[in-house]
Amino acid sequence: MIRKRLAWIAVAAAGLAAGAQAQQSAGGTPASGNLAPVANPVSAAVKAQLPRFSKNMVAAAEAMPAEKYSFKPTPEMNSFAHLVMHIAQSNNTLCSKISDTPAPDAKLADSDPKDKLVAALKASFEYCSTALDKVDDSKLGDQMMLSDDWYDHYGAEATYLRLNGILPPTAQPRKD
Repeated sequence: MIRKRLAWIAVAAAGLAAGAQAQQSAGGTPASGNLAPVANPVSAAVKAQLPRFSKNMVAAAEAMPAEKYSFKPTPEMNSFAHLVMHIAQSNNTLCSKISDTPAPDAKLADSDPKDKLVAALKASFEYCSTALDKVDDSKLGDQMMLSDDWYDHYGAEATYLRLNGILPPTAQPRKD
């Protein structure tokens, strides 16, 4: 189900952060007063978030043992396999809508084995990366919430992992 809302505060904050990072990368700094404008700050922020969410959500899917993919916190809730399937399908659908490109035809079921679901999740992030290359801020009138979904989805994965005694990727000790 695609919700019709945009997390303005999160996207605006991310946009400002991405804009500041882009300006600093271009040689300008707030202190120097030499700030280059960012042409597409919102889409740039979403693009900047993609590698981190891809890394963390794929790592979470890989961390859950295959025999736990049928785990449900309560009988009424979805299984972990369903969550991974849903994330892959959501990525494909939302990135298709945002970019006006056809979504991959990925046939998935929550009964699919872990390796197929993880591969589909990886492929969905690869598709989003390609699809988002074509996106700018001209469609801000359309309601999109891709980055908001990534926060929700990773939070759900982390909860399922913790309920199974597994630290989610972002809670793992640093490997210095």
